Amino acid sequence: MIVKGNRIEPFLKAPDPGCRAILVYGPDQGLVRERIERLAKSVVSDLRDPFRVAELAQSRLTADPALLADEAQAIAMTGGRRVVIVRDAADGSTPAATSYLNNPAGDALVLFEGGDLGKQSSLRKLFESKDAAAILACYADEGESLTALIVAMLKENGLTADPDALEFLSANLGGDRRLSRMELTKLILYMGKSGKVTLDDAIACVGDSAQLSMDDLALATADGNHADAQHTLDRLLADGESPISILRSVVSHFMRLHLAKSLISQGSSTEQALGQLRPPVFFKAADRFRRQLTRWPLDRLSTALEVLLDAEIDCKTTGLPAQEITARALMRLTQAAGKTGR
Repeated sequence: MIVKGNRIEPFLKAPDPGCRAILVYGPDQGLVRERIERLAKSVVSDLRDPFRVAELAQSRLTADPALLADEAQAIAMTGGRRVVIVRDAADGSTPAATSYLNNPAGDALVLFEGGDLGKQSSLRKLFESKDAAAILACYADEGESLTALIVAMLKENGLTADPDALEFLSANLGGDRRLSRMELTKLILYMGKSGKVTLDDAIACVGDSAQLSMDDLALATADGNHADAQHTLDRLLADGESPISILRSVVSHFMRLHLAKSLISQGSSTEQALGQLRPPVFFKAADRFRRQLTRWPLDRLSTALEVLLDAEIDCKTTGLPAQEITARALMRLTQAAGKTGR
């Protein structure tokens, strides 16, 4: 059984009684862990109860596949249904899971906490094919689902957000559900009382200031503003940011420019192209992004990406100072931006 869409929330609150084992997997490990906890709490309110909750590592199942069935059939000394959680589940868990699902004895709810399992994963295929099993995929929050999470958490604490603050939060959260909740909790504590979250409030609390500086660096580089780019680069390096991380942040910006420019070359308007970028361009940087699309032809954006990727390779392989390689690559891009004209 594949659980998705509007079926997920009811399932998390009350899993199908006929479902004996559930695989929760995906790249958003914060969301995976959150859903595992919610499913477990649908059976046991206190997950610290050692009599009703058992946790197994995949390595133990690999060594002893029968252990899973033994735990699922065990009876709690204090009474009540038990939960068995298999942590870090991957294809090595498939033999034990197969044996259990072929004959699911006992009444425990068995939960498999997996990583980003591909379509060819034997564990994933097993859970997709068994009537007594269910599978939930967990991908990073984005778009409407991320906005709904932000609005719901703020509302629970008597808060609302200005439109520009909500846009900023949506653009800077979402990679990991647990981290998103932590950042929003920090914002809620900062606000201190009911009210409206402004853009300044959101910027003050949410996201890594280093990442904001990296965004500034990417924008200044694409603008052709060498002085600002060099100043921001120096600050990032002084704060301990690695040259590789800095290069990759600039690559991300130029890849978004390249994608938008490609869409425009295929007939989309600038606004249509911007509308297809995820996450959306932060509104305060939108005008600069539009100007950069005018400044950078598609072929020069391709060359810029090659320069950045070559710089990362040089940082890793040549033994030359990575900071100087990074500075030289960014200087080449600011010069290229100036050559294109406005």
